[in-house]
Amino acid sequence: MTQTKNLIDEEGKRTDGRTIDDLREIKITVGVIRNADGSAFIEFGRNKIIAAVYGPREVHPKHMALPDRCVLKCRYHMSPFSTDTRKNPAPSRREVEISKVMRESLEPALILEDYPRATIDVFVEVLQADGGSRCAGIVAASVALADAGINMRDIVSACAAGKVDDRIVLDVNDTEDKEGSADMPVAYMPHLDQVTLLQLDGILTRDQFNESLDKAIMGCKKVYEIQKQALMQKYFGNETELKEEQ
Repeated sequence: MTQTKNLIDEEGKRTDGRTIDDLREIKITVGVIRNADGSAFIEFGRNKIIAAVYGPREVHPKHMALPDRCVLKCRYHMSPFSTDTRKNPAPSRREVEISKVMRESLEPALILEDYPRATIDVFVEVLQADGGSRCAGIVAASVALADAGINMRDIVSACAAGKVDDRIVLDVNDTEDKEGSADMPVAYMPHLDQVTLLQLDGILTRDQFNESLDKAIMGCKKVYEIQKQALMQKYFGNETELKEEQ
């Protein structure tokens, strides 16, 4: 990452009008795919991502089954129309890497021992990309897993921090991702206070690293509340609204 222009103005506003500690607007809708066991649609800024969960179900081929735990499979895919230029529909090296990262981020939250010799399949389809799609995909996938009734230790939240104009900012957008000088995606289980994913693209000093991690975790905690609210809205509906009014 090599920054070529100023991305924060004199008033501390970023390219999309946010301050350095603001999240983009997040909307999550639960249960959007009727044929899936669990599903979620997320709008994370201008990212639009749908996640679907199928399982636990029988493993195919059977020799891949594990006798003491469930096999978790994740597939992250960007639609050809999701970016500014048409993307090749075949899985790219980046998509294969993010699929692996996503699986490793979600596994610590799932009680896979409860489903021996079974598999859980998670599909994440990016309909529109706007920077931070891996974090948004993890957020949607975690909500879809909860919607599917999978036994979980905690919900996994995700958010990125980054370095823009030598300042640490929360939730980098597409322009900041491409033009900024560092990007740190983090996945986190707030209830258990455990990080399940930490990646870094760019160079940070020790202090900047610590500040980025703290800021990303702060963002994860904010996302966590939105995830819980989305699940409560589906399963409790009007009851949730009445409690808020009281």
